[in-house]
Amino acid sequence: MITRRNKKNAGDPAFFLLRLNTDSIERVGGGGQLLRVLFLESHSMWLDGLPNGFRDAGHEVLVSGSLTEKNIPAIISEYSPDLIIMLGWTEEHVGIKRKWIREHVTTTGIPFVYWATEDPIHTNVLTVPFIKQVRPRFVFTVSKEMVPYYESLGFPSAHLDFGYHPCIHKREEKLDGYACSIAVVANAYPGVIKVYPQFYRLQSLRTLISPLLKAGYRVDFWGSRWTEMEEILGCRLPREYVHGYLPYPEAYKVYNSADIVLGLQNTTSQVTMRTYEILGSGGFLLTSNTPAVTDLFEPGQHLAVAATPEETVETVQYYLDHPEEREKTRRQGQTAVACHSYKHRAESIVHLLRQRKIL
Repeated sequence: MITRRNKKNAGDPAFFLLRLNTDSIERVGGGGQLLRVLFLESHSMWLDGLPNGFRDAGHEVLVSGSLTEKNIPAIISEYSPDLIIMLGWTEEHVGIKRKWIREHVTTTGIPFVYWATEDPIHTNVLTVPFIKQVRPRFVFTVSKEMVPYYESLGFPSAHLDFGYHPCIHKREEKLDGYACSIAVVANAYPGVIKVYPQFYRLQSLRTLISPLLKAGYRVDFWGSRWTEMEEILGCRLPREYVHGYLPYPEAYKVYNSADIVLGLQNTTSQVTMRTYEILGSGGFLLTSNTPAVTDLFEPGQHLAVAATPEETVETVQYYLDHPEEREKTRRQGQTAVACHSYKHRAESIVHLLRQRKIL
């Protein structure tokens, strides 16, 4: 349940404690099973994931909300966490807030870890400047290849992949407002693609989306800035195909309602967060044929993959023509992804931090 705690000194805005009923469970702190975990974050995209995973694993979780210079030390003092976590890249990571975090978090001696979810595209632009300023005790990263780099900078590090939470990404009935043959749920990022032309997302776009549009298939898009993608996609995107921004907790409605969901990939060595979320929602996923995808899931059993534009068109038409195979694959995909829930990620974090003597 969610209970609001009345604070005299917590500052503004108020913050929330998400917790299990632990009246009958002994809290044994950093050396035992149950922890108090503080997340310094306010964005729902992140708070619906890993914090819920820690709660599912039996830990108490406090979410700070928007950080201020006054509420950071007040929250820490009153809540007395065993572990403090920051993740992703949001408004809580920018500007003066880094100075506050360094002054009021790092100096407490409480284990403070950061999960770098923007790697490897923005490692040097975002992650490295942030961790050098706030000095976390440990850095998790979604990119295996970044682990030695962070270690070389003096930050103990380990790989931690994305996941999904089954209360947010779940299987329900199709909804008329989201029903379609082929769907994309993603922001377009035209500026990033132009700045980083080597970005694998460009190849993924041109393998999965462009050939379908050119072949006359309707593809429905939920996300921002798709109307600016004509030059990148190499074809016009009809405005009736574009539905605009979709709040993160509602994405599962599209995954449930589309016959095929196209899942873009950003690199060949790791998978995107939506890979897990589409499968976790019981959606039928067609994605790029990369080593990272095929290391985790079996094409034709859990999802579909395509390596060329021609293969994309052939695969889409095949599965549109064979709904019974599509249904079987999506069910098997949802079963296969179950071991990638955020409860499993939380358990991995605690186990590794204890193993590395951080907790």
